[in-house]
Amino acid sequence: MDSIRWEGNALHLLDQRLLPSDTVWRTIDTWQAAADAIADMVVRGAPAIAITAAYGLALAVRTGADRAAAVEGLRSARPTAVNLRWALDRLESVADKHVESEAVKIHAEDRQVCQSLGRWGAPLMGGGVMTICNTGSLATGGHGTALGMIRSAIGEGRRVHVYALETRPYLQGARLTAYECMHDRIPVTLVADGMAGALMAAGRIDSVVVGCDRVAANGDTANKIGTYGLAVLARHHSIPFYVAMPMSTLDASCPDGTGIAIEHRPPDELRSIRGVNIAPDDANVWNPAFDVTPAELISAWITERGHWTPTRL
Repeated sequence: MDSIRWEGNALHLLDQRLLPSDTVWRTIDTWQAAADAIADMVVRGAPAIAITAAYGLALAVRTGADRAAAVEGLRSARPTAVNLRWALDRLESVADKHVESEAVKIHAEDRQVCQSLGRWGAPLMGGGVMTICNTGSLATGGHGTALGMIRSAIGEGRRVHVYALETRPYLQGARLTAYECMHDRIPVTLVADGMAGALMAAGRIDSVVVGCDRVAANGDTANKIGTYGLAVLARHHSIPFYVAMPMSTLDASCPDGTGIAIEHRPPDELRSIRGVNIAPDDANVWNPAFDVTPAELISAWITERGHWTPTRL
């Protein structure tokens, strides 16, 4: 399953807002359209955002747009995922004529990173594994990070059953992870976010594995809102809590989680689901897209190079 296709003169993105009911590909032919697709969550997942930003810059060069303006516009599309900045920084010194080929390389490398990360993480996976948000092929260049670890474990013959949290308010777990697991015949059970503690208490969960959008130097980890609470529950129930961490998500310039900028989403994402109101129109809303899990609640960070050890400050 892929969600990003490059054809040289245009980028094609699978509109993840419409899954699983509708499969619609959007044609992106300007950097502004790429930035909008990132901000509006047509594409989401830190690695996939980075790939899209790289192709967005390639489109800027191809169309003769102001390169500096394109970099700034793409960089500001979503502030929390450090991969986006990483991809644009990597392209900063690349000559115009090589930007497209470097973007293609970033895309291809991400698949390799996820497969390597999956191999390192597979031995940790077995039994009931809980996850939040979507961290599979749809969120990356292919294979996935946290879900990639599960996919690799199953490929090695390990028995794994995924418990996917729905991931309110945008429902990436319900709409995307459950869909992706069923597509790939990965055993999966969908549960509401509020059911995590009860499942752990019932002895159904052997480990928790999540992705990440930014990791500070001390290991504090920003991920989809709800991850922090999940880590607290896992610690209470003595369940290992793993972070699947491509090295591109490490922000070595950020000492700890207090320095991670947290994106806040529009209030209607919480007040409604696909245009259907579930709350009063004028209800006050607090809607951060991410939270920060302290390093002391994390059992291990698994990267494409093996286990990572944070700098303790």
